[in-house]
Amino acid sequence: MGLQMPYFYTQKGTKMDNNTNTPDTLTNMITLLEEVRTDYNKFYVDGNASAGTRVRKVMQQIKTDAHAVRTHVQSTKNGG
Repeated sequence: MGLQMPYFYTQKGTKMDNNTNTPDTLTNMITLLEEVRTDYNKFYVDGNASAGTRVRKVMQQIKTDAHAVRTHVQSTKNGG
């Protein structure tokens, strides 16, 4: 049986624990990146400023979620 850690939440309200939700957060991050690809191309290829705003918003969410995962991994590694 793994370490028992309290739940914590990312900025978007994603519940994370050692057993089930940390992988979900990574999957959600990958999904967000895949979904923003079109806006990324619209911004860089077509020069669409609104698409750039959407890309920045998703990148900020990725940064926040990545930090939450990093903190959780470090806490788990250190035993609590």
